[in-house]
Amino acid sequence: MRIAFLVAPEGVEQVELTEPWKAAADGGHEPVLVSTASGRIQAFDHLDKADTFPVDEVVGETQAGGFGALVLPGGVANPDFLRMDEKAVAFVKEFFERGRPVAAICHAPWTLVEADVVRGRVLTSWPSLRTDIRNAGGTWVDEQVKICDHGSNTLVTSRKPDDLKAFCDAILQVVAGAAG
Repeated sequence: MRIAFLVAPEGVEQVELTEPWKAAADGGHEPVLVSTASGRIQAFDHLDKADTFPVDEVVGETQAGGFGALVLPGGVANPDFLRMDEKAVAFVKEFFERGRPVAAICHAPWTLVEADVVRGRVLTSWPSLRTDIRNAGGTWVDEQVKICDHGSNTLVTSRKPDDLKAFCDAILQVVAGAAG
């Protein structure tokens, strides 16, 4: 299954990109780096620049229908940039409209709030997003990983890098269910 990893040109927390990417690839899936611009994205280790990664596809030139699932890595700046990009927000929203699994970690639910897809859902995130999620109609919980089946799709969320093992395991579980 092709899995889109949506990130801004800079600001993604590197480990929140690389660990789920590795889990997807090791699980026999095809991870695809999607961004709002072509070229390379700049990852970060908290506030320090880390590695760069090549963009495979660009939002606006690719379709959500070409993917079986979406992963939204965090980092403070990454989802803030994405939620200001109309094409990125529309791309995210389309996964929900198509009933495809979506996974978001740390600050990534900011993009979900902007896409207006958290209403009626239970999710977790970095604690500072609690009020934003509640104001958008979601229920925030402080759990390592939360799998929320709501409507026709499944949302997987986690709080932080320390939760990556559980997050990756949950992604693979949900994607296996979507493929079967």
